[in-house]
Amino acid sequence: MLSFFRKKTSDDMTVSSSNPKAGTGEVTDGPSLEELGYRHSSDLKETIYDFLRTIRDPEKPNTLEDLRVVYEDGIFVQEPTAGNVNVVRVEFNPTVPHCSLATLIGLCIRIKIERNINHNLKLDIYIKKGAHSTEDEINKQINDKERIAAAMENPNLRQLVENCIKDED
Repeated sequence: MLSFFRKKTSDDMTVSSSNPKAGTGEVTDGPSLEELGYRHSSDLKETIYDFLRTIRDPEKPNTLEDLRVVYEDGIFVQEPTAGNVNVVRVEFNPTVPHCSLATLIGLCIRIKIERNINHNLKLDIYIKKGAHSTEDEINKQINDKERIAAAMENPNLRQLVENCIKDED
């Protein structure tokens, strides 16, 4: 019954010549911003903002940029991790302190970035400090991989996200 599991052989454990640290347990360095085609961190920030500005509000016919929910000053490119993974923090500001769709907006921001940035990125999304009555709970939800995966498995929620993040023709 469990025959599809295969025991690792010594051949599986050999180190690839193109990446001498592979298989050693050491963190391998990823490409730098320059190697990814960005002149500096502000290029990455502008690229991310260009994706976010087109997200549509779930309730209104406006974009998040029109409503000032996302703004360029709310995107922070931080120092890369030890493995040279770029770290980006996105802060957004719901239109009202009790916005019932703040979690959905955070999910849309995350999905839009993940689908459009094709390199390894550590992404942290947060509601602007003091801008929402339940910001701590929402921040926890939109930065939890299991909750994000579960949300995107829900067909109704997935359709809402798709409608918000689709690019206009």
